[in-house]
Amino acid sequence: MALNLMYITNNPDVAKIAEESGVDRIFVDMEYIGKDERQGGMDTVQSHHTIEDVKNIKSALTTSELLVRINPIHHAHKGVIGSKEEIDAVIEAGADVIMLPYFTTAKEVEEFIRLVDGRVRTLPLVESKKSVELIDDILDVDGIDEVFIGLNDLSLDMGKKFMFELLSDGTVEKLCLKYRMKGIPFGFGGIAALGKGMLPSEYIIREHYRLGSTCAILSRSFCNANHFTDLEAIRNIFESGMKGIRYFEQECEERIAYFRDNEKVISEKIKTIVESM
Repeated sequence: MALNLMYITNNPDVAKIAEESGVDRIFVDMEYIGKDERQGGMDTVQSHHTIEDVKNIKSALTTSELLVRINPIHHAHKGVIGSKEEIDAVIEAGADVIMLPYFTTAKEVEEFIRLVDGRVRTLPLVESKKSVELIDDILDVDGIDEVFIGLNDLSLDMGKKFMFELLSDGTVEKLCLKYRMKGIPFGFGGIAALGKGMLPSEYIIREHYRLGSTCAILSRSFCNANHFTDLEAIRNIFESGMKGIRYFEQECEERIAYFRDNEKVISEKIKTIVESM
């Protein structure tokens, strides 16, 4: 099954191009509370999108889902609306899925689920060391539809130099096993176009398939639309990039199917042997 690919933008024209190229979810990013402190000095995307952006993107889409990342659970202060008002506004504006970032307790996830109240799908973003330590308690919260692992902030919180170290030190694999045991769809990190990135995306896509991941974000290096004024140039990047990823996924799926078939045959043979004993 192909990965559910997401792209962050508040530009309706770019969103439409991404949708037409096969991107499954358009991602509007409203998170800003606490982000500067966590990512200070890092060359990371800090979008500061708004409710108006949510409305504009929703009106541009016909087939892709609209995912909105809100702020961490917070109370109203100094002209900033609280989480309840923010969630209500995001849902009214047309979100299909809401992502909760940077939480450290199961109570925050419980509050998030309560405020959403089943109106749209929920997607907690595991990106703090504390959330990893408490993941069993967090996954016991009813109402979680999906989970995502935010490799950038989590790697910072865990003192890593490179966010994909979490793939090699066992952190991501342990989390993915827990998600699978709970039957909760999950994803992690970002991927560039094939052959791009410090760690080429082919290796990362294979890990998604090995671990049973269902979704990933198309990273800024896949297409930084802010660097282009020509929409046709953006369209060409999306069309060629998405075509390459989807073709590569077919290869991954075929190889996984080989091992799935082998597992099925083994089970059947063992059953036959046991029955004959």
